[in-house]
Amino acid sequence: MTTSVTTTNPVRSDVQDPAPSPRRQPSRSWAVAGIASAVAGLATIVLSSSVDVVYREQFAGSTSGIASALVDKAPAMFALHSVTVLGAILMIVFGAGLHRRLRDAMPDSLVPLVAAAGLVGTAVVSILGSALDTEYMVPLLQGGIVDDATAAMYNHWIGTVPWLWTLTGLAGLGLFVASRRGVVTRWLGLVGLILGGLTVILGISPLEYMSGVTGALWLLVTGIALTFGDRVYRTASR
Repeated sequence: MTTSVTTTNPVRSDVQDPAPSPRRQPSRSWAVAGIASAVAGLATIVLSSSVDVVYREQFAGSTSGIASALVDKAPAMFALHSVTVLGAILMIVFGAGLHRRLRDAMPDSLVPLVAAAGLVGTAVVSILGSALDTEYMVPLLQGGIVDDATAAMYNHWIGTVPWLWTLTGLAGLGLFVASRRGVVTRWLGLVGLILGGLTVILGISPLEYMSGVTGALWLLVTGIALTFGDRVYRTASR
């Protein structure tokens, strides 16, 4: 009768395999950035609306005196510049976080990329909306020469471009597609369909400036939902 004994001798018998560390719960900072970006976006709309010189009835059909009238709006224009740029930066952070959130559950889908591209595109438009600020705000305050025609053009610029949130609607529609696959809750997908879809439709229509309102509202609701909710994703990531 033959008896065999098998033994295992590790190279270092005093070293043990490390215990697997628990997976960290995903950070919510990017979602909070979405809330802040939405608030900044709504503030941009309010500030832009307050610089209404070129839309006054007294200047209908004429630009004479617009530059002088804009001087009183300089504080609002400075605030508009800073708030718009800050909102754009925070939107990119939110877009990056949303891309990661969707990619984890939909690695082979185009939805994460399209959603992030829509947010980044909107951020770029917002930056362009603030591009002419210094060229006009500083000369106006310093008593520099700003002709009425270009002052009118500038007022039209800041009264329209920062409102163009059309591409944000793509992110909302992306969340609707994600909800159909169980990646996010159905109600959040429905919000994306309604507000995101309306944002895109408004952007395509001659009412494109209203896309800023629906786009900012979508971002606010979505940012709040992903900050304080999203339990399915957080539970699966533990």
